[in-house]
Amino acid sequence: MPETLVRPLFRFDNSYARELLGLAVPWQPAKVPAPSMLYFNRALAEELGLDADALHGDRGAAIFSGNEVPEGAMPIAQAYAGHQFGGLSPSLGDGRALLLGEVIDCHGRRRDIAFKGSGPTPFSRGGDGKAAVGPVLREAIVGEAMHALGIPTTRALAAVGTGEPVFREDTLPGAVLTRVASSHLRVGTFQYFAARGQLDKLRQLADYAIRRHDPELVDHPDRYVELLRAVAERQASLVARWMHVGFIHGVMNTDNMTISGESIDYGPCAFMEAHDPGAVFSSIDTHGRYAYANQPLIARWNLARLAEALLPLMDGDEPARAVPRATEVIDGFPAQYERHWLTGARAKLGLSRAEEHDRALARDWLALLQAQAVDHTLAWRYLADAVDGEGFRLQALFEDTRPLMGWLARWRGRGTLEASTPAERALAMRRTSPIYIARNHRVEEALTAASVDADFEPFNRLLDVLAQPFDERPGLETYVAPAPPEVTARYRTFCGT
Repeated sequence: MPETLVRPLFRFDNSYARELLGLAVPWQPAKVPAPSMLYFNRALAEELGLDADALHGDRGAAIFSGNEVPEGAMPIAQAYAGHQFGGLSPSLGDGRALLLGEVIDCHGRRRDIAFKGSGPTPFSRGGDGKAAVGPVLREAIVGEAMHALGIPTTRALAAVGTGEPVFREDTLPGAVLTRVASSHLRVGTFQYFAARGQLDKLRQLADYAIRRHDPELVDHPDRYVELLRAVAERQASLVARWMHVGFIHGVMNTDNMTISGESIDYGPCAFMEAHDPGAVFSSIDTHGRYAYANQPLIARWNLARLAEALLPLMDGDEPARAVPRATEVIDGFPAQYERHWLTGARAKLGLSRAEEHDRALARDWLALLQAQAVDHTLAWRYLADAVDGEGFRLQALFEDTRPLMGWLARWRGRGTLEASTPAERALAMRRTSPIYIARNHRVEEALTAASVDADFEPFNRLLDVLAQPFDERPGLETYVAPAPPEVTARYRTFCGT
């Protein structure tokens, strides 16, 4: 009888561990007493080419808790530095995370599979390396919300309860997140080796990043300048998308900015309700460094730190000679960002052609929302109602509708320059402005129910709603409504470490 071939659960191809020796520390996840599957992203597992049926139950809980390291995995704790709120921490690294390995998904893309909350590593700096159920499930909720909105993001493959307590201000149930990313390369990864003057390792890292994310640059004579330019382009697009959905990352440190252009680390993040450029929800952002309107500025600042790290590679003999070329990229970022932002604004306004005064029209609209503290999400969504009608739902958001009516007259006049019909424009607008976002109070309700009562129905229900953010459905009105202003005023988010 021929032997039966057993299909491996993962087909790992671990390029980082294989090619970048010395840029990470081989490490093993901590064992946990009672792993239990809290959340499993079957669709993502299938996209990764994994056997979703085999991983959904106890075997998956054992693997995604770290109790069983699957065949072919090469767990490593990656090294990186980071500017945290403007101050450089030269040695951060994966203090409670491990890169389990890499797979090639069903579309031929290389994807990282990593743990978060899998125990202490050599980078833990005295921390316990663990995570609690609430922050782990927050990553799952926000990551899936962003994915459904079409925003590049890391995603949760699984969340596993550990059966052990985690001690923070309170005693909390422990959990491990399994996170999927195009890579975990960060601005801070480059800073780590630049700060130590380890130029050989820095070059290895940069060449690896180019092969992985920008292979067309492999033979480019100025490939390190072009790498910086490519990262800037991806970040300009990403942050513009954040701004259009009212997303506030909350902790835009350089170790939280990816080279791939994906959103990462959903700790003190939040979605803005009343439109406010100064909106801050993070408990640790006491000076508003990472406020909503500051995000494009901080993205540029972070990119400047990447440029500094890459200077020795741009000109090995005299890094100062590379400064003008790097500066050109950084100084060009605001225009890059504005281009992406205006493209998104036109789509949300139902405009497909470019006209000179479109930017002013969009900016004046946001000024209207700010002046009367109008809900960002609902204002954009209900604007589609007003293309060729009165827009009663939109008007109800404003205390004083007179400024609104004047702006609507301008906007409708601009719409007459479009080739599409008003109905077509309204339909297109509803495909770009969601009706459902991860409202902060709904997220907190779901996390509290799961953490305190082990009730996952609100969590699962919220995920179902957020999976189709653009399709308005009856019976989901509670997911549309903003939190009362007094709730939003005192709402604070936390890193969850």
